[in-house]
Amino acid sequence: MNEHLTKVCCRPGTAPSDAHAFAEHAQRFKALSDPARVAIVNRLASRGEACVCELVSVLDLAQPTVSHHLRVLREAGLIEQERRGTWMYYRLVPAAIDELRATLAP
Repeated sequence: MNEHLTKVCCRPGTAPSDAHAFAEHAQRFKALSDPARVAIVNRLASRGEACVCELVSVLDLAQPTVSHHLRVLREAGLIEQERRGTWMYYRLVPAAIDELRATLAP
């Protein structure tokens, strides 16, 4: 790994992060690189949780496409899911969102 990266801080005034933390942050930001996924996160942030059926109608995308985006966000650790009957409900993982926010904070 580049020696410079090991000396860089995620936030000014904090201790340097390790390579694992950088990789985790990069994976989460990469998950947010698609407009549909940003829209999903925005929807969950404003509503607390949403059923996959609601996301399909709001995003005007096919259910398999929405499920793909949800899987990417879940694998990045940004959202979690809960089954209720036949539907899956999704919500943000507050700690993951806080970590991204802290990474960008001055």
